[in-house]
Amino acid sequence: MSRENKPYKPDEDLGFLLWHTNMLWQREQNRALDSIGLTQTQFAILAALNSLLQRSNSVTQKAIAERSNTDTMMVSKVLRTLEKKVIIERKQHNTDTRAKCVFITNKGVKIFQDAFEVATKSNATFFNKLSDENRFRKELQRIIQLDKSLIK
Repeated sequence: MSRENKPYKPDEDLGFLLWHTNMLWQREQNRALDSIGLTQTQFAILAALNSLLQRSNSVTQKAIAERSNTDTMMVSKVLRTLEKKVIIERKQHNTDTRAKCVFITNKGVKIFQDAFEVATKSNATFFNKLSDENRFRKELQRIIQLDKSLIK
């Protein structure tokens, strides 16, 4: 039985479309956040840190990597950059001498608030193109939840 080779059509490939859309979204986020002096990746790491600090005052690099679903080496590199900009600071962990806790500085709090506002406006503009934003959000949440349940 012969199999007919179908020509590849990127515009019909969900993976390609998701990747391409993500690249467009990141470009828009980077443009918007550039006015604050942050990249989209730096903002994402800062947002993860902010979220974790609302529940604990002992946030480690590992926790940030887990929360942001990002490689620990990438998180380390971004934290070094944010530390040089005096947006975050790292202090020795109280009980684990190998770990450092990460905190947002006063300057970092202001930058995060400004960045959050800018990113939110950028998202609203970008996702305004969707015919059903609520359904899109729910589908993305469902995919993420299914992925999390498979990992456990």
